[in-house]
Amino acid sequence: MEQQNNRREFLKDTTLAGVGFWVAGGLALTESRAANEKVNFACIGVGGKGDSDTSHVGQLGNVVALCDIDDNTLNRKAEQFPKAKKYNDFRKMLDEIGKEIDAVTVSTPDHTHAPASVMAMKMGKHVYCQKPLTHSVYEARLMRETAQRQKVATQMGNQGTASNGLRRAVEIIQAGAIGPVHEVHVWTNRPIWPQGPEAILKVGAARSAALAALHGTAPSNLHTAAPPSHVHWDLFLGPAPARPYDPIYHPFNWRGWWDFGTGALGDMACHTANMAFMALKLGYPTSIEAQSDEINQETYPMWARIAFDFPSRGEMPPVRLYWYEGNNRGRRVLPPIEAPSAGGRRGGGQGRQGRGGRGQGQVGGDSHLARWLQQNGRLLPLGQSLSDSGSLLVGEKGILFSPNDYGQSYTLLPEKEFAGYKGPPETLPRNGKDDPGQKAEWVAAIKGGPPALSNFNYAALLTETILLGNVAMRVGKKLEWDGPSMRVKNAPEAEKYIKPEFRQGWTL
Repeated sequence: MEQQNNRREFLKDTTLAGVGFWVAGGLALTESRAANEKVNFACIGVGGKGDSDTSHVGQLGNVVALCDIDDNTLNRKAEQFPKAKKYNDFRKMLDEIGKEIDAVTVSTPDHTHAPASVMAMKMGKHVYCQKPLTHSVYEARLMRETAQRQKVATQMGNQGTASNGLRRAVEIIQAGAIGPVHEVHVWTNRPIWPQGPEAILKVGAARSAALAALHGTAPSNLHTAAPPSHVHWDLFLGPAPARPYDPIYHPFNWRGWWDFGTGALGDMACHTANMAFMALKLGYPTSIEAQSDEINQETYPMWARIAFDFPSRGEMPPVRLYWYEGNNRGRRVLPPIEAPSAGGRRGGGQGRQGRGGRGQGQVGGDSHLARWLQQNGRLLPLGQSLSDSGSLLVGEKGILFSPNDYGQSYTLLPEKEFAGYKGPPETLPRNGKDDPGQKAEWVAAIKGGPPALSNFNYAALLTETILLGNVAMRVGKKLEWDGPSMRVKNAPEAEKYIKPEFRQGWTL
């Protein structure tokens, strides 16, 4: 009982003070399942990550329906669940068998997360939705509010949340091991899919138009491919503007396109920034500033560096969080790992701003990390470079360095000063089952247990914050954010990116 109370209090503390969407006693779930009663699931999107998501919940209950826009993917998964009804359109599925199901998983491309999840929640269904929770800031806010109003059990699929290592890191930071934290640095090796002008030229119609322009002729007979018979292209488009099918978009490379994905930031920050966001009890940022490659209207840029500023939270000081992604002219965009040399060059693979770089957001010589490096030398031993992805939390007494996506492993720096450090008593419940454990925690909540740790009240705020970085890229100037009002105070032109238009038939 004491552990459960600690969990409830932690969940309350990790939400934004003053918003009031959460209650300390947990959710009064509608139609909670008895502990020994099986949950009936419908799974929306059953390829890629949806393949494992469906298998995991199939071990925890009954999979009674499968939905995917790709018949090949759908039929393969149906071999595992032959009794499940098959659908291509989740709207039809929910209309027809809503009374037969208790919960849904949503593992589709980002742009259809909210339409599927909100429809299910409005019907009183519990929802597990993959990260990032939504495609836009507005959708994230709506997901949070809908989950609270409907009193359903929810969980986002950032599976590192279930790891014991992440939960221990949160306890260590909140116990003050490295002192007050003023700065966070988070990086990724993404994008690992086509993005930028080269990606656009892979699209047949765009290539035809570019060749016509090169030769000074009017574009005619633009090369377009018909969707294969097993792909229901209009259902893939969902709320996005209509466009011709091209094999570059499906099944994976949609991530790099504004209309479908959320780029490197949306793909990975719900993982890699999660531990810091939770440990530092971050809420709405006050400003967001991005530096990036040139922005085009089709794809995310090849690289970006973004700075998010957060106000003080109780006794916790203001925090600046830096995000790094991509490759700038052959160099990874990364935080520095050594102090600048006498010549002024920064070590550690710090990305350069190329021609066409937009905004600011770069790490300056007066940053907390730069000062720590001046005092302590290199972050890592000579010859050792940063991991493909990870995070640094820079405190007044030291640094927590996590060299992976999920924050589940970490080192306290300087190592010699933390030798023998045991850490505080455990305050969070332990899961330790990683991705399957993320689903098990959600199902336990469905059956009346405490809320899952990455429930939508927490996960939507994390997602909303992260997606503001993409808005800052597109607007091209520092954004002053009014979180409670969901408004950029100094850039009304940002509104169309905060709340995009939805194609008819797909409104929320």
